Amino acid sequence: MNHVPTGAGYLTYLVPLLVVGLVILRNARARKLRVERLWISPMVIMLMAILAFSQSPPPSALGLALDVAAVGLGALLGWWRGRASRFTIDPQTHVVTSKVSPLGMLLILGIFGLRYLLRGVMDGQASTLHLTAAEATDSFLLLAVGLVSAQRLEWWVRARRMIAEAKAG
Repeated sequence: MNHVPTGAGYLTYLVPLLVVGLVILRNARARKLRVERLWISPMVIMLMAILAFSQSPPPSALGLALDVAAVGLGALLGWWRGRASRFTIDPQTHVVTSKVSPLGMLLILGIFGLRYLLRGVMDGQASTLHLTAAEATDSFLLLAVGLVSAQRLEWWVRARRMIAEAKAG
């Protein structure tokens, strides 16, 4: 018999909201951008996606189309979030600092909220849409892959350009 503890429904929303809140607070202040480490987050999330996909059956044609659209949308949102970030460079030390814009932080919160809204809809409608729940959640994982990868690539390009200009000037 499956017994759900009282209040467990709230915890499934509260804990991720707290994590997102902490991430937003952490990103609200300017931080030193370590250009040489920008590849780590995309690599980690790509490895997580590969591991998740290795445990899932191949997606249907609709699931594959949804996956491609999710990566594309994630890349577009990641590029926008990367462009919305503010960078400064110290002309003497060439240290780049970054600060994510409030809109960029709201974007992450919006994606988080959308995922939970769609999760409730998908629980009852996945079969009607000819998707499995795994295909729907895989798409959100791929959205995150596209978002993080494009954002870090945009940051890397901008930071390298700023450093080159500071060294030349």
